[in-house]
Amino acid sequence: MTLPRKDLFDLPPGVIYLDGNSLGPLPRHVPDRVEQVLRQEWGQDLIRAWNTRGWMDQPARLGDRIGRLIGAPAGSVMVGDTLSIKVFQALSAALALCPGRRVILSDTGNFPTDLYMAEGLIALKDAGYELRLVAPEAVADTIDDTIAAVLLTEVDYRTGRRHDTAAITARARAVGAPMIWDLAHSAGAIEVDLTDIACEFAVGCTYKYLNGGPGAPAFIYIRPDLADHASPALSGWLGHDAPFAFAPDYRPAPGIARMRVGTPPVVQMAALEAALEVWDGIDMAEIRAASVALCERFIARIEATCPGLRLISPREAAQRGSQVSFAFEHGYAAMQALIARGVIGDFRAPDVMRFGFTPLYLDAADVDAAADILAGILDSRAWDRPEFRRANPVT
Repeated sequence: MTLPRKDLFDLPPGVIYLDGNSLGPLPRHVPDRVEQVLRQEWGQDLIRAWNTRGWMDQPARLGDRIGRLIGAPAGSVMVGDTLSIKVFQALSAALALCPGRRVILSDTGNFPTDLYMAEGLIALKDAGYELRLVAPEAVADTIDDTIAAVLLTEVDYRTGRRHDTAAITARARAVGAPMIWDLAHSAGAIEVDLTDIACEFAVGCTYKYLNGGPGAPAFIYIRPDLADHASPALSGWLGHDAPFAFAPDYRPAPGIARMRVGTPPVVQMAALEAALEVWDGIDMAEIRAASVALCERFIARIEATCPGLRLISPREAAQRGSQVSFAFEHGYAAMQALIARGVIGDFRAPDVMRFGFTPLYLDAADVDAAADILAGILDSRAWDRPEFRRANPVT
């Protein structure tokens, strides 16, 4: 395998894209595939395309393709709906496995939507559940036999800090607490082996490192030995054992299929399916090694040339994902100035400048150029202009 594979992506000329950790770029062949779905499949086959074009099988078919990248066996991953919905499903199913416990454990660095979904589920159940948040480094020591479920994101969205999935899952298993991993910043970025760590559930999105496009559907994994027993909570008609029997009572489908909810978004799934072709022949260990090299190079250059920035990502490569974050008092304005000069990263409140490194389309020359441009912006205070301080709705 040769990295990068820039020819597979339709990146704008003159742009260095360091935001694949938020939205992956467009794989070059995706528009043709989407047009085929629109004009030929939908346009010509009409409703027949559910059968003639395999639309109904998309969620499971894509699940198996993603499963290869996260160490999940065939038939254990299902694609569809949003990540928030998949978090809700996984957490609800996890709580059903421990009916006598009332504490959901997460950490203060978890992505807010995961915590919001937990809060909503707690309110809905109205059964005395508690969401307990601890510092990320305190999670393992907090897991005991009072915990009903552990809900964590492997890679912290702000800092890139990485949890030890194997050790934490083993600790949860030792006390009988179901483990849910959110792989939103892991899938397609770092090596993941769900079979090896043996967690009960995992969820993730596909619009970041998997390049599925804005609004691309999420995925959910259930450990195979639990799949026929997990409670789907959101009992949508396509999670029914026989959806086209239109029975008035709900009977969950066997296995992971019970985690289907509504009608699959065919056009978006077609875009994702085409996007996943860029991963054909990819070895995640090689991706990870290349990512670490790019991150290390960027950190070294920024610390040598941008003394006003403070590294908040872990310095040890093994302890972080595929992003690097720096704190800067004027980080928002500096990021807008950087974007204006063709280097796209993003910002997270209150002062975090985030940079994602994806070896599929980035190389050492990109890293060096991005660091030099940022240094020039800081040296000249080019960020100190009204247009760069003006807040956009999406940061």
